[in-house]
Amino acid sequence: MDNSMNKKTHHSLIEHAGEKSLAEVNGSIEVPKDGSFWRRLLAFSGPGALVAVGYMDPGNWVTSIKGGAAYHYLLLSVILISSLIAMLLQYMAGKLGIVKQEDLAQATGNRTNKFGRYALWIMTELALVATDIAEVVGGAIAMSLLFGWPLLVTIFLTAFDVIILLLLMKFGFRKIEAIVMTLILTILVVFVYLTILSKPDWMAIMGNYVPRPQTLSTESLHGLDNPITLTAGIIGATVMPHNLYLHSSISQTRQVNHEDPAEVKEAIKLMTWDSNIQLTLAFFINSMLLIVGAALFFGHAAELDGFHQLYDALNDHNIAGAIASPVLSTLFALALLASGQNSTITGTLTGEIIMEGFLHFRIPMWLRRVITRGIAITPVLIIAIMYGGNESQMDALIESTQVFLSIALPFSMAPLIYFTSSKKIMGQFANSAWVKWVGWLCFVGLTIINIVLVWQMFAG
Repeated sequence: MDNSMNKKTHHSLIEHAGEKSLAEVNGSIEVPKDGSFWRRLLAFSGPGALVAVGYMDPGNWVTSIKGGAAYHYLLLSVILISSLIAMLLQYMAGKLGIVKQEDLAQATGNRTNKFGRYALWIMTELALVATDIAEVVGGAIAMSLLFGWPLLVTIFLTAFDVIILLLLMKFGFRKIEAIVMTLILTILVVFVYLTILSKPDWMAIMGNYVPRPQTLSTESLHGLDNPITLTAGIIGATVMPHNLYLHSSISQTRQVNHEDPAEVKEAIKLMTWDSNIQLTLAFFINSMLLIVGAALFFGHAAELDGFHQLYDALNDHNIAGAIASPVLSTLFALALLASGQNSTITGTLTGEIIMEGFLHFRIPMWLRRVITRGIAITPVLIIAIMYGGNESQMDALIESTQVFLSIALPFSMAPLIYFTSSKKIMGQFANSAWVKWVGWLCFVGLTIINIVLVWQMFAG
């Protein structure tokens, strides 16, 4: 940032954004040009972890565990398909950032008229707020479970996570990636342990990764949530719109010589490996969420209205059986807290990317975080006060946000697929024909699910 830009910040909190996405860290990490493939991949690893965080946030917990408790292993195929779609879309997003040196918000803002730019910005901001609501609820409930504090108090405490993020930013982007990866591994270890103890039916698990006609049946199997609602919720919780903007930006944190097509191609390959490895971890975690829900709580879905009920169920021998213990419930709450904090880091970075890209100006990160978190906390506080801290209402709020994310996703998918499939924009790095058409097929399929969902909501 030049001196004139620095001087300007003394007079106004708002400044015009520079040309680079997340300019403070753009191109800040060196990648060795020689050495083994694994050494270069290690240097390129990190952005995939930040992206994977969005695929295992508290919103996933509600939809996946509830899906398992209500429909046993049936919706595992939805998690598999969602994860494969995620890998495809994140590949496109990372490639856009590396090739064009633009994030998705910049690419969209630079190639649409004023009305389109503002309309897409509003939709994206609403999606980010929906994501933040899930983080607020998940983090607040986790602290309430661990420390016994009133829910209203812990909701307010989630507003101070901006201090943690600002401190982390001072340590450098590589340190943030390491912390995020550590939290992901913590969640993975906890759920591997829970899955092993729950002794699931492995044959049924493998069989239900294959989609079945009843997966999208409009008839409820147990008089609970409609399968198509949970399906949309799982998709919205798994393939999150803000991750496309985030990945297209942080894929640019590695130093790449854009004058050398061979080096750009190598960067895309390393980015794809990093992304797919991390998203595979996210897939296993999401699968285990549903598997634990199915193995431990199938037949008790009506009793599991919220995180608190799940926490209690893990300590209840009548529900969780012989494995029930205070240790299991505490591990569950710790993993939930780690999930919420992880998502907070990536959500704040994405907020800056979206504002800079669509509106071409930026505000200090602390102010951006205060605004976004303030908007997210408001409906959570209203519901907490209206229902006296009833956590089942909180879970219903989370599930609603995940369904909204599913509805919002096509608005981010369409420009991403279009831009990365255009030879005029991407040159030799444009999507191959099969990638382009699979991308559009996913877009059409998700749009149809959303149309059916909205129709059912109004009909109901």
